[in-house]
Amino acid sequence: MPEFSASAPPLARIATVRNALQPAEGRVADLVAAHPADVVEWTAQEVAERAGVGRATVVRTCQSFGYRGYPQLRVALAAELARGNEGHIDHGPSVLGRMRGEIDRLAASLPALASVLDAEAVADAVRIAAQSRRLLILANGLSSPIASDLAMRLTAAGRPAEFIADAIAQQIAARHLTADDACIIVSGSGANEASLRVASAAAQGGAELIAMTSFASSALTELASRSLVIAPSGVSFRDELEHTSRVAYLVFAEVFADAVAAERGADAREARAHALEVVSNNLGESAS
Repeated sequence: MPEFSASAPPLARIATVRNALQPAEGRVADLVAAHPADVVEWTAQEVAERAGVGRATVVRTCQSFGYRGYPQLRVALAAELARGNEGHIDHGPSVLGRMRGEIDRLAASLPALASVLDAEAVADAVRIAAQSRRLLILANGLSSPIASDLAMRLTAAGRPAEFIADAIAQQIAARHLTADDACIIVSGSGANEASLRVASAAAQGGAELIAMTSFASSALTELASRSLVIAPSGVSFRDELEHTSRVAYLVFAEVFADAVAAERGADAREARAHALEVVSNNLGESAS
C-alpha cells in the first residue's frame, strides 16, 4: 500500500487502493465510499455488521487507507465532508442547473488530484521527461486523448514527444527504446491489456517507464520504474472508467508539461516563442 500524505482525503485514498484490497476489506471500502456521512456516525462494530465482516477487518481496512484505526478515519471523513459542503450552491433542476452542479463537484474534487502523488516520483518523472533522448507518450481507450494532449504540449515546449494511436505500432516503437529513452503510459485502471504489452516492450530495452494512473497497485505499476498516482475525481472503479476522471488527468497533464518546460529552462522558452510564431502565422484576419 502507498504512503499517503497527511493531506490526502479519505475518499481519494479509498479510490487509489480499492483494487488491491482483499474481498472482505473491499466490502468495508465500498460501504465507506457509498455512505461517508453515515460512517462518521457509526461505530466500528456497526460498520462491521453492515459490511458482513469482523471488527478486526474494519480496523485493518482503515490501516490500508493509511490511518491508525477507525477513529482516525471517522475524523478524516467528517473533515472531508465539511470541506465539500462549504460554498455548495443549488443551481436548480434545469439542464443548465444540473450542469453547473456537476461543474462545482468536479472543481471541488481537483485539489485532491495531487494528494496521493509521491514527491520524489514526480520530480524524477519531470527530470526524465526533460532529459531523455526519445520520449514516447502512449495510451489506449479512454486515456488516449490525455496522452495525445500531453505529447502535443511537450512538443510545443521544445521537448519532442511522440504519440502513436495504433496499439501494434505502439508496441513496435516501444520495443525500439533503449536505456537512454523514456515512455510515459497513461492508463487510469493500470490494467489495459494493450497498454501492458507496450509497457513490457519498453521495459525489454531498458527504457525508463513512467505510469500515469489512478491506482497505487496494478499490473502497470509493477512494470513501471516510476508511478504517478492521480486521485480520480470519482470514488468507484466505474467512475474511473467514465469521463469524470479525465478532468483530473487533463489538469495534471497541463501542469506536468509546464514543469518539464521549467526544467528545460531557456530552451523551452525559445521553443514556445517559435510555437507562438507558427500559430500567429496561421491566423487569418477573420480571427481578430
